[in-house]
Amino acid sequence: MDKKTLTTHGVFSWCELLTTDVTAARRFYGELLGWTLSDMDDSSMPYTIIKNGENDIGGMMEITDEMPNMKPMWGPYVTVDDVDKRVDVAKKLGAKVLVEAQDVPNVGRFAMIMDPQGAPVSLITYAENLT
Repeated sequence: MDKKTLTTHGVFSWCELLTTDVTAARRFYGELLGWTLSDMDDSSMPYTIIKNGENDIGGMMEITDEMPNMKPMWGPYVTVDDVDKRVDVAKKLGAKVLVEAQDVPNVGRFAMIMDPQGAPVSLITYAENLT
């Protein structure tokens, strides 16, 4: 991911698959799209990084017990200037907060909201060490 994607407010910057079977998903998407898939070394939980050529474009992770009733899904991330500020604005505009703003070590701060029509999206402000 380039610096502009990590710092430009309002751009889609990452896409993440939540799935019940990462091994099967890695095989499927690797063969289908030619992605390179590798384990993230410094994660506190198992996480797969997706590369298209040399570019990190997304990730995959297992649905956990902490995600009750979650079905497999792709989720986009949008870079924002300040996650907490944007969550407040989203709530005023009628959004529902699905995941409260929280820090992800060595990545940044994110939250997941559902827009007034019911579409989920994650907002993220990347850590300074990445930008």
